[in-house]
Amino acid sequence: MPAKRRAKSPPKPASQRLIDATLSLAESQGWRRLDMAAIAAAADVPLDEAHSLYRSKYAVLSAFRHGIDEAVLAGGVVTGDDPRDRLFDVLMRRLEALQPYRASLRIILRESVGDPALIRSVPGLMRSMSWMLGAAGLPSGGCRGHLSCRALAALYVSLLPTFYRDESTDLGTTMVALDRRLRQVESMLGFLKPVFSGVKSTS
Repeated sequence: MPAKRRAKSPPKPASQRLIDATLSLAESQGWRRLDMAAIAAAADVPLDEAHSLYRSKYAVLSAFRHGIDEAVLAGGVVTGDDPRDRLFDVLMRRLEALQPYRASLRIILRESVGDPALIRSVPGLMRSMSWMLGAAGLPSGGCRGHLSCRALAALYVSLLPTFYRDESTDLGTTMVALDRRLRQVESMLGFLKPVFSGVKSTS
């Protein structure tokens, strides 16, 4: 009896091929000198189509970050009584989604130091953190929400070096560091309890 042929996977859209090529080339060739022409060639996407999709390699990264946001949010709102525990679960969900791309992202971050484009990416990071607060069942609007986003963004960025060095499959070192940082912020700044006072559990 002849073997059944495996159904071919549908081809990835050009937008995703450009994201994949960007991360792959960043890991193999570095980030600083990488340009959109090289990315388009590696993704087998015509240059004019690449231009219509992403105007720069940082725009590609923004699309990648948006995809990570969607992956985290697909898990729904985390339930539980403790805001700190809910944030822990959401941030670990995010880091687990980033884990396959860790080598590329480590190089991108290292070679972006001093690049003004890195500063311009801050508003996008803040939007992502706003959605992460929502996934933890915590408010992100108003003055308190703005403060929460800023504090969470600072915590998240401070955790990235540990995450990039953590070669364990279960991200055990990262989990310990995240738990410690959340407790420190809660203790030192009152980030979780005063800011989120009156927030009811989503369970």
